[in-house]
Amino acid sequence: MRHGNKINHLGRTTSHRHAMLSNMATSLIISKRIVTTVAKAKELRKYIEPLVTKAKNDSTHSRRMVFRYLQNKEGVKELFGNVANKVADRPGGYTRILKTGNRLGDNAEMCMMEFVDFNDLLGGGKLVAKEETATKRTRRGSKKEAGDAPVAKAQKAAPVVVEAAAEVEEIQEAEVIEVQDEAEVSMEEVASEETTQTEESENEGQEKPNTEA
Repeated sequence: MRHGNKINHLGRTTSHRHAMLSNMATSLIISKRIVTTVAKAKELRKYIEPLVTKAKNDSTHSRRMVFRYLQNKEGVKELFGNVANKVADRPGGYTRILKTGNRLGDNAEMCMMEFVDFNDLLGGGKLVAKEETATKRTRRGSKKEAGDAPVAKAQKAAPVVVEAAAEVEEIQEAEVIEVQDEAEVSMEEVASEETTQTEESENEGQEKPNTEA
């Protein structure tokens, strides 16, 4: 019986399981991201994170201890080089497991495992520190903060009001220009009508003497 035994054998013998985890760790170190099952990823996380912690101390002893597990010179070189420099300030939790759904065929739960600091889409794993307030919170202090809040909102709203006023002025100027253009067009139409009327009256005045004669 496996009472109290938390090791997932993954359906493999000890030698097979150690060889598989070593190869997966090397692939993760070199590629920074692999796709595997959730069960293997959880076991790999327990296998590789102590090795990353050892890589922070770049010594001959640390390299020999890591090489004992990985058995790969390129993996050891990459781990003590790029990976160790990236995770130097992180106190653990170097990997992330993102579930991707179930696999077709055996319906196994799949995931993508990656190093946190090598993902640029999620901010490179950098934690955003919250602003710490030095003053002690009290009811009076909260009232003061509540009283200052409208002022801050008003300051934020001021640029918006200025932009809105500028837009209104632009619209008014455009309307004034349109009205001026329409007035000029109407004046031109009135002047053309007056000229046509004068021409018609002159023509009629010339025709009347001819008929009387």
